[in-house]
Amino acid sequence: MRTIRRCWMAAFGLTLMTGACGTSEPTGPGEHTTRIERAPVPENEFTPVELEATIDDLVAEINKNSVESMQMTVLLKTLSTFFAPIATGANRAMGELGVIGNVVGPLEQTGDQQKSMELQNQQIEQALLDGVEGIGISPFGEANAAAVDAAVAKGVHVVTLDSDVATSKRSIYVGTINKSAGVTAGKTLLALLPPAPGTVVIHGSNDPTWVDGLERTQGAQRVLEEAGYQALVRPVTWTDEGEADDVESMKTNIETADPPVVGLIGLFNVSYRCAMAAEAAGEPDLPVVTFDFDPKTVGYMREGRVKATHIQRQYYEGYLVPYILYGIKTIGLDATREILAPQMVDESRFNLGLDVVPGNKVDAYNDFLDSIGSNQ
Repeated sequence: MRTIRRCWMAAFGLTLMTGACGTSEPTGPGEHTTRIERAPVPENEFTPVELEATIDDLVAEINKNSVESMQMTVLLKTLSTFFAPIATGANRAMGELGVIGNVVGPLEQTGDQQKSMELQNQQIEQALLDGVEGIGISPFGEANAAAVDAAVAKGVHVVTLDSDVATSKRSIYVGTINKSAGVTAGKTLLALLPPAPGTVVIHGSNDPTWVDGLERTQGAQRVLEEAGYQALVRPVTWTDEGEADDVESMKTNIETADPPVVGLIGLFNVSYRCAMAAEAAGEPDLPVVTFDFDPKTVGYMREGRVKATHIQRQYYEGYLVPYILYGIKTIGLDATREILAPQMVDESRFNLGLDVVPGNKVDAYNDFLDSIGSNQ
């Protein structure tokens, strides 16, 4: 018998394409005799052992069935910065699965959320015209709900990642459970604070239309206020030009708050601005904890200015979505949910958890990211 090996990848403007990588022996239309085999993950102190076990269980169940071809797409807000490891994970998973798939997104975010939502809706429509059988999407908001529902109405399962459209008919959400993530971050900072009273500056969100950001902020705020601290929320400004506004506002909080500020917590990927504000206020030793692993955050961690950061396992976010979409096709939605149950917080939300990285563990965490090919 003849063995066929194919592996291709190409970039077309704003679209990153990936195809099947693997070996198979054709037996019938759309079927392969080769079992799905995952790339081995070296053991590391940051390896999410329980999460890895769940993925292995899903693969084992899929391998009990005929391995079929599938066409899928993963739509991201951007292919750079925070989302780059997500693209890496999704591409690797599609290669292991032997599916035809693509990871689509702009190279940079425009800052115009309305236009971005409209573009994503057009991408969903195009994917349906192209015959896609499963869609992963990091949606911009509720304006994506109708397009998601239209895909589901045509028999295409949709999995959301990073952010959710809970009002839609998507099958599963994969990512951070924001309220519990905020609680975790709040507890990390709490362990570094002097006894109450005191004020804590939260670089977060109070925008009720952005549910994920609001829930993460409220989770951290509740932990700190229940411990006796006063919380001041500085709403994040997402533009580069807004960095100066964020820093100046938090600097003013540090200089004027009563009781005095005893620590700062940032809940998004630009949360290194908390360390910038402390420095601008002449209080560089105030404890700061952050989210994500932006290069600026890493720099402040190496200087001892950021005491810990919380990382949302973006690589696994991207990696899981193709496997879930493939599982839904081959073993069904209910069976897939049953296997994912150890990390499911309810019927439709999969909790990836967080990596809590102390400031003195930057190199160890970089080693872990290198081991999975996902250094940021």
